[in-house]
Amino acid sequence: MKVTVLVGGVGGARFLLGVQHLLGLGQFGPGNPDGHELTAVVNVGDDAWMFGVRICPDLDTCMYTLGGGIDAERGWGHRNETWHAKEELAAYGVQPDWFGLGDRDLATHLVRSQMLRAGYPLSEVTEALCRRWSPGARLLPASDDRSETHVVITDPGPGEQAGDKRAIHFQEWWVRYRAKVPTDSFAFVGAETATAGPGVTEAIEGADVVLIAPSNPVVSVGAILAIGGIRGALRTTAAPVIGYSPIIAGKPLRGMADDCLSVIGVPSTSEAVGQHYGARSSTGILDGWLISERDHATLDGIEVRSVPLLMTDPAATAEMVRAGMDLAGVSP
Repeated sequence: MKVTVLVGGVGGARFLLGVQHLLGLGQFGPGNPDGHELTAVVNVGDDAWMFGVRICPDLDTCMYTLGGGIDAERGWGHRNETWHAKEELAAYGVQPDWFGLGDRDLATHLVRSQMLRAGYPLSEVTEALCRRWSPGARLLPASDDRSETHVVITDPGPGEQAGDKRAIHFQEWWVRYRAKVPTDSFAFVGAETATAGPGVTEAIEGADVVLIAPSNPVVSVGAILAIGGIRGALRTTAAPVIGYSPIIAGKPLRGMADDCLSVIGVPSTSEAVGQHYGARSSTGILDGWLISERDHATLDGIEVRSVPLLMTDPAATAEMVRAGMDLAGVSP
């Protein structure tokens, strides 16, 4: 079976663990005797240059999680991390002082940055980094091109007049301000010229099933869909496209999806997010939509099914994945 998943963030990485658990891949199976293929199309909208290095939070979170090196308590970064470089940067007064860069994590960013400056595209860099982690899945950046999420806010910075709008990188909005500043809109900078990365559309078109992880609909999945060629591939693939709601009883599974949804005028309900994605039989991307048993949704052209959606451990997440495959009419 060929399974392709669109993912972003901590929740997306944990969802991939459930797919692996179900298929017997990676740390959940001895090799791959059944020939299953798991491909993750990973959000690059959070990527940023900081401290002279290229940081790719979602790619790294997926890589560390599937490779067994994630800090399970935080959900991101290396386990057994130390912070000496961060402390020294702070002592020098280097900005930004609100972003935590661990010593082990820094090694990943240094290797990535060196390869990017040598002319290698992000897809090849990611493949090289994955050789160290053996994640048991193919991790594909959504694009090799710049396509960064920026946020237009009305909270003025130093020296600006009250009410002035300014754009900041998503990382600053998310990490520094925790999304608690007056926010006007999101902009995917570079998306208008970016194209799907190598293998991305092929992974969607050649899949037996495509799953939309319960990642942030706006700045994770939405950032992926903004890249040229990806929405079109989802619209035309012969594979069923099944999505998972990131909302349970009006609250996001994790993160701040509700803050992002409110900016674009979408209520924090499973039904509203399903409507936001839309049906493939119309102009959207979904054939099926999995929601929590605590929610209700009626969506034209989309088959809706209620199942437990709490990713308490890989085994529970695997049952979520199984339910999506059942809805799609495929079986591993």
